[in-house]
Amino acid sequence: MNANPYAGELAGRRIVLGLTGGAACFKAAELCRLLVKAGATVQVVMTEAAGQFITPVAMQALSGQPVYVSQWDARPDNNMAHINLSRAADAIVVAPASADFIAQLAQGRAGELLALLCLARPAERVPLLLAPSMNREMWAHPATQRNLRQIALDGAQVLGVARGDQACGEFGDGRMLEATELMEELIAELAPKVLVGQHVLITAGPTFEAIDPVRGITNRSSGKMGFAIARAAREAGAQVTLVAGPVALPTPRGVQRVDVVSAQNMHDAVMESAQNAHIFIATAAVADWRPATAAEHKIKKDGSGVVPQMTFVENPDILAEVAHGARAQAGELFCVGFAAESQDLLANAQAKRARKGVPLLVGNIGPATFGQDDNALLLVDDEAAIELPRASKRMLAQQLVAEIARRVSGWSA
Repeated sequence: MNANPYAGELAGRRIVLGLTGGAACFKAAELCRLLVKAGATVQVVMTEAAGQFITPVAMQALSGQPVYVSQWDARPDNNMAHINLSRAADAIVVAPASADFIAQLAQGRAGELLALLCLARPAERVPLLLAPSMNREMWAHPATQRNLRQIALDGAQVLGVARGDQACGEFGDGRMLEATELMEELIAELAPKVLVGQHVLITAGPTFEAIDPVRGITNRSSGKMGFAIARAAREAGAQVTLVAGPVALPTPRGVQRVDVVSAQNMHDAVMESAQNAHIFIATAAVADWRPATAAEHKIKKDGSGVVPQMTFVENPDILAEVAHGARAQAGELFCVGFAAESQDLLANAQAKRARKGVPLLVGNIGPATFGQDDNALLLVDDEAAIELPRASKRMLAQQLVAEIARRVSGWSA
């Protein structure tokens, strides 16, 4: 596992990280650390209340930059920190954002530097992301909800809250999102929106075909490539539906996930979602066959040496069925297939693309890549084969999404 999954994700970006008063300031420290490791330049701005929970010295140590607290800070030559900081930023993230701070933004008040620079930011190019943190009753209060609606109308992005134990000892909604979740939201916000308006349907992982109640036929697919593509597509602005076989992976934020087990389960889920999709990416390693019948009880050895005999039937060909469907044939659904081959990658990928009837086939050498964090891909269409050299599956997913977006913009069946 990559010790730094965000390496280079925010290289060259300038992020203003605002802290307001709240116990969740300790999560802001972790967020600052992750931002720096991702390559961002982080400028921390704290309210006076935030200083009651974590010191400016600690945040300076983590960010490597002097921390701003007062709007009267004389360090800038023009004595206008609120202008300088907001103009230089690629994004402003306030985490934690207290109920009081949210109220200030809703009313357009600017009594402290952080609220002042949020008010002064060039809204057309500097996004403002807020990670609320407060007691459950404060979160549910009509005034807070009214303020949240107002600041959203004013252009701020409210990232929502988590449910769980709170510092006050109560349980409910109001916890600030974790630093890793905030990183995903920020990266998504800053990513090029090349798939806005598109509904992307993705399959990922293996299928499991039952032999009896405890055994079955499956494969070593981890689902990592498909999940990485789902995340990259969501970051590119798409609505994403992910149909996942049995894997142990967290759902990318903002992605609708449908869990399935067998190839028939996956087929049914895909056929339902494909009616509204614009792009279908079939990364799942679907079992070609399944036992004709599954035993009602566990099949046991009886000491006779007789090996059970099984009859297999072919599973539905999900990709081919979607690709030959009316929407794909009418140019309303762009289909992308995957092929994991153990040899002759190019020849097998070309043959599979023709057989399935898809405009783009992505090949990789398997099963060596199953479960790994990196890969190399070969993109095959009717004109050429393009190699995406070995890299992390995360990076390959971003490159593949960019290729698909470029092709979809001018594609018709």
